[in-house]
Amino acid sequence: MRIPQRRIGRDGPLTGVLSLGSWHTYDRMDFREAVSLLQTAVDAGISLFDVGVYGLPGSPPVFTDVLFSAMVRAAGLRREDYLLSAKLWLEGYPEHSLRAQLENAFFRAGVSHADLVILGDLRRDDTDLHALVTDLAELHSAGLIGQWGVNNWSAPAIKAVHGFAVADGVPGPAIAQLKYSVARRSIPDGDPFASVFSLGVSLQASDVFEGGVLLGKGGRQVGRDPGDVRQRIADSAAGLAKAAASVGATPAQLCLAFTLTHPANTTTLFGATSVEQLTDNLAAVALVDKVGAAELRALVEPFWADRDAVDPEGP
Repeated sequence: MRIPQRRIGRDGPLTGVLSLGSWHTYDRMDFREAVSLLQTAVDAGISLFDVGVYGLPGSPPVFTDVLFSAMVRAAGLRREDYLLSAKLWLEGYPEHSLRAQLENAFFRAGVSHADLVILGDLRRDDTDLHALVTDLAELHSAGLIGQWGVNNWSAPAIKAVHGFAVADGVPGPAIAQLKYSVARRSIPDGDPFASVFSLGVSLQASDVFEGGVLLGKGGRQVGRDPGDVRQRIADSAAGLAKAAASVGATPAQLCLAFTLTHPANTTTLFGATSVEQLTDNLAAVALVDKVGAAELRALVEPFWADRDAVDPEGP
């Protein structure tokens, strides 16, 4: 079974409703298994691969993006066989140009362009958003990027860059990568982001498993904890497993299926470290049809951990 395809933004390329991330994945796998995972994903209709440069100065080096390049070659994939999503970090911007950062990402991943770039968290209040839109337009004109989007930005910030882009007649944000799960729903499901999605910005659900915490797993590096609700999420894992079993699903399948019920969601990003895990997760698509979107959302309602704990406008 091939998974359904949805469009990125208003006029971007079609991509599978599931997409694969590379954060702490490929460097934990046997290489042959990683190549098989990539082949299985593409055969199933997964076409978008998030391949970021995650190593920070002073931290242990990370090579998942470099390994992805080798995986593509070993799998015999052509560049047109998949969509690549690259990350651009804003901590050093504008002192360090987006183009230099992008060229380094291309060198490591063995590509010459990105179909999508996702801007990292907006951590500084003095970032010149208009200049950012202009710089991204130049990268687009140079053929280095296709669409662009943002990671965990607030609704007002996304509206601001969208407004600058419209005024200048250049490409604006096509997608918002947001934490979205059975536990973290308040931001993507809230009214502020409904107005963002009405602009043609689509959703990419991420952090779907809370770094494994929702599945009763631990020991992995986990991202930020908006609302300080992670312990509440950890405490809900057993109940979530029972809810999943009640509809003949695994907890991972239920978590993924929930995200697919959001009307603005183009694709849900997750990581997998084995072909078996990937194949199991693909069954989440059929679960939506089997149970129904409304019934799924009702089933996971008790596990909504960040209700009234975060600002629905986002960070």
